[in-house]
Amino acid sequence: MLRPQRIDAIENYLIQHRVVNLDELCKVFSVSKNTIRRDIDEIHKRGCIRKIYGGVRVVEKDELMPFTERNKRALDAKKRVAKCAAEFVEDGDIIFVDSGTTTCHMVDHLKDKTDLTVITNNLDFIVSALPHENINIISLSGALNRKTLSFTGASAANSLESFNISKAFMASTGITVEKGATNYFADEYDVKQAAIRRSQKRFLLVDHSKQGVISLRTFADLSDFDCLVTEAPLPETFRNYLERNACKVVLVKGDMG
Repeated sequence: MLRPQRIDAIENYLIQHRVVNLDELCKVFSVSKNTIRRDIDEIHKRGCIRKIYGGVRVVEKDELMPFTERNKRALDAKKRVAKCAAEFVEDGDIIFVDSGTTTCHMVDHLKDKTDLTVITNNLDFIVSALPHENINIISLSGALNRKTLSFTGASAANSLESFNISKAFMASTGITVEKGATNYFADEYDVKQAAIRRSQKRFLLVDHSKQGVISLRTFADLSDFDCLVTEAPLPETFRNYLERNACKVVLVKGDMG
């Protein structure tokens, strides 16, 4: 196989498998590690992969999109999921609202709650909540990630450790039974894990586009959640796993009405 053909074949293999280590590529394509590294360098120039420790992974489309563009995708589904999730919020709750293009839509359905405290690193949620004086906002510190419009970093995660949270409403860029709830952006990992640890109940909000997707890092197993809210039926493997682990599935139906 000529090198240009091999490079194309490697790229196709990566697209199919998403994350691959170098040893596997050497075995599949019968080349040395030095050769595979040179081929990977060539593919890397195309902008479709990223190098990780010991291997490579495919760059997902959402990684390249700013928050405003990602928010437009499956917008109606995200709004319906957010509205349903907000129904689990009770007066007097102390909740965590995760960063994400689904959780940010919860604010519209919390304006009638009383004595509600929201801890969040979600800048879009904070701005949208400004007109609603009933929502007490505690913003996490940290550096602003412009791709996610969220505050991230060690200080954001550390500040969460001092709070007692009634309910956490978490977002994810992918869910599978094998890898759990995963996320593209590594700098959000510590914040998400801290929120999971500090919350009495945990809700996962995902639209249909997240099912079967594996992103860069797993921040929680699906068994860590008490409730999964989605607008599309889950495959049987998902339903069986969640049922075995006492995670309630809420399937949102209809329009915003």
